[in-house]
Amino acid sequence: MMFRLLLPLLSILAVTSFARNSTVFPRVPNGMNSGNSTGIYKEVRWGDLGDGTFANPVLNADYSDPDVIRVGEKYYMVCSEFQFMGMPVLESDDMVNWRIISQIYTRIDFPDYGQNKRYGRGSWAPSIRYHDSKYWIYFCTPDEGLFMSNATNPAGPWSPLLNVKNVSGWEDPCPFWDEDGQAYIGRSQLGGGPIIIHKMNADGTTLLDSGTTVYTGPTSEGTKLFKKDGLYYISIPEGGVSGGWQTVLRSASIYGPYDKKVVLETGNTTVNGPHQGALVDTPNGEWWFYHFQSLDPQGRVVHLEPASWKDGWPVIGKDYNKNGIGEPVKMCNKPNVGKTIPVHAPQASDEFTSPVLGLQWQFNHNPVNANWTLTQRPGWLTLKALQADCLRNSRNMLTQKTMGYVGEASTELDCSQFADGQRAGLLCIGSKYCAVGVFYHNGERKIYVEFEGLRLLFPYQQKPFILK
Repeated sequence: MMFRLLLPLLSILAVTSFARNSTVFPRVPNGMNSGNSTGIYKEVRWGDLGDGTFANPVLNADYSDPDVIRVGEKYYMVCSEFQFMGMPVLESDDMVNWRIISQIYTRIDFPDYGQNKRYGRGSWAPSIRYHDSKYWIYFCTPDEGLFMSNATNPAGPWSPLLNVKNVSGWEDPCPFWDEDGQAYIGRSQLGGGPIIIHKMNADGTTLLDSGTTVYTGPTSEGTKLFKKDGLYYISIPEGGVSGGWQTVLRSASIYGPYDKKVVLETGNTTVNGPHQGALVDTPNGEWWFYHFQSLDPQGRVVHLEPASWKDGWPVIGKDYNKNGIGEPVKMCNKPNVGKTIPVHAPQASDEFTSPVLGLQWQFNHNPVNANWTLTQRPGWLTLKALQADCLRNSRNMLTQKTMGYVGEASTELDCSQFADGQRAGLLCIGSKYCAVGVFYHNGERKIYVEFEGLRLLFPYQQKPFILK
């Protein structure tokens, strides 16, 4: 389940509404125990604790299916964004504190993405790699196939999305350039497995064969290819989103045969499905593993586990039950990166003072750029209404991720130019949705509350309209 905060939402007919001072307080301060909890698995703190340690989840928001790389002393993360536009690139100096530095695309140019008909589809499980002085992003959509974009600077600009292979049923790709220059891409099949490897041309724009199956396992997906000490590795999640584990495959040949080892599982913890992510090293030789946990209602939150290598296999987390398989840790010393970074989270609040939309914002569909502006009324976001048959299908849905266990959001609305039947407000949307907002009905402004299509109206005359 994925929940997003929409600030604001406007639908039904065509008039103008304005919003400003959209303030989001996404979490309790780092290090604060807001639940008076006891015990390692009931602890509600998360992120950088400000004392040289961190608590998992390190990013308590829906950064689903994360992939992370290091280039020099910087770390870069991408994640699934499904129908949201577009995919953010996050940067960190210490692997714990992150900020958004770019978006790879702002639209997917297939018709249904402009009509709210791709909920839960779109970009699945991207991979980010650095090769030939470029950053490369690959992802699949379940309906349109394999896409690629690249950039010389992770802050952008990114090249227009290239549909490398228009096909349905593919998922979770990862590119790999071998030492001889030969390029490959590994992927899975929709539903989880098998793992298939294709040859690509050197510039990553064309597949050169129909692929070779190298592994079949229980819901095997999330392919990550890499090479270490002359051996080929494939790191994959298995077992499904909510109850799976992390497996690593190893071979002397990219086409196998592969040996197999389970390296991370729930074990004695309450972290369900600790899998799908990235092994990353630091400049001084430490290793760490990012993975997600499917946790309603936040979505797939990001954990960071200490890692090391033994006998050619990664050792991840801590083996609490002594069965030889790592388990997630709750609290840990931060990675030793040789610097102290102020505690911060990805961007949230916005005063709309820039003529460019903040990187924390994503449309829930291909944007209709003629119907929103930050320059018509400086300091305000102006949205022009678009007709829709229901709230869930309305466009001009401008969203960002909710973060943390508790939070607060507020925005000021100027509804002075509403026409009859129009509304705007705040919406929390996932597999279900609820909303609060202003509805102009029979010449009167009313507060409305809606849950899954059930709407209640209340009289309200105060100006300005501030929603919280």
